[in-house]
Amino acid sequence: MFNYILYRIGQFIALHIPLRIGYRLAIFFSDLHYIFADKDRRRVTANLKAIFPDKPDKEIARIRIWMFRNFAKYLVDFFRFEKLDKEYIRKNIRIENIDNFDKALLKGKGVIVLSAHIGNWELGAVVVALSGYPLWAVVLPHKHKSVNNFFNFQRQSKGIGIIQLGKAVRQSLKILKENKVLALVGDRDFTETGVVLDFFGKPTFFPEGAAAFSLKTGAAIVPGFMVRNSDDSFTLRIEKPLEYTPTGNKENDTLEIISRYKIIFEDYIRKYPDQWYMFRKFWIHNCKE
Repeated sequence: MFNYILYRIGQFIALHIPLRIGYRLAIFFSDLHYIFADKDRRRVTANLKAIFPDKPDKEIARIRIWMFRNFAKYLVDFFRFEKLDKEYIRKNIRIENIDNFDKALLKGKGVIVLSAHIGNWELGAVVVALSGYPLWAVVLPHKHKSVNNFFNFQRQSKGIGIIQLGKAVRQSLKILKENKVLALVGDRDFTETGVVLDFFGKPTFFPEGAAAFSLKTGAAIVPGFMVRNSDDSFTLRIEKPLEYTPTGNKENDTLEIISRYKIIFEDYIRKYPDQWYMFRKFWIHNCKE
């Protein structure tokens, strides 16, 4: 309940002050939180050192504090969904290669747009939906109903359909069968029951959903990322659909498909490490600590 109250206060403030001031306030509170968030700092440091073992501690610390700050800005953007429209998109967001969706949809088997916890994936989904694509997102439910309802209302108010993780398989297959867009975030398996693959050279769990849905339906997997630019504008970059011909061996095909898009994840995380919002320890050897 306390988190819900904080979110509603944050939303009220974000909606009633200029965006730039909202970002400044977010950075202030992020820096305050950063001082006391010992556990989060340790986890983020461990993740960054796994990705950049040769970077000096000073550089790791710089990336770390900007990760906290950028996540605070991400929340401001989420709170301001009410103000988002096509005019905001025109002025603040550069969209690259969205025609990759059109080409994939021509096959009539739906599209799986696959992202990671990078930049602002929630805002990316809004832009896709407001651009006229029938988009449904698989989301992790919050344990508190009021918080869950708040987050889903924000998404649905901008035209995004919601599928709760845990009840997603049948509805996701239906969405793809109807030649719609299914949005998944694929860089973390929250159940720790997915497949194990090396990520930056160390083993971790990856969810099988995107690969399994693609093999089941023939839907194209199209990676997409909304990244923040230095001036707080955004770039929505839609990559080319993954090219893969199934062999009929489901296990091997699943591993091969995930291996192909995890390389794309690694490239984006290396380029935007201060926008990869992973505050949990990530790899198998430390994820339970």
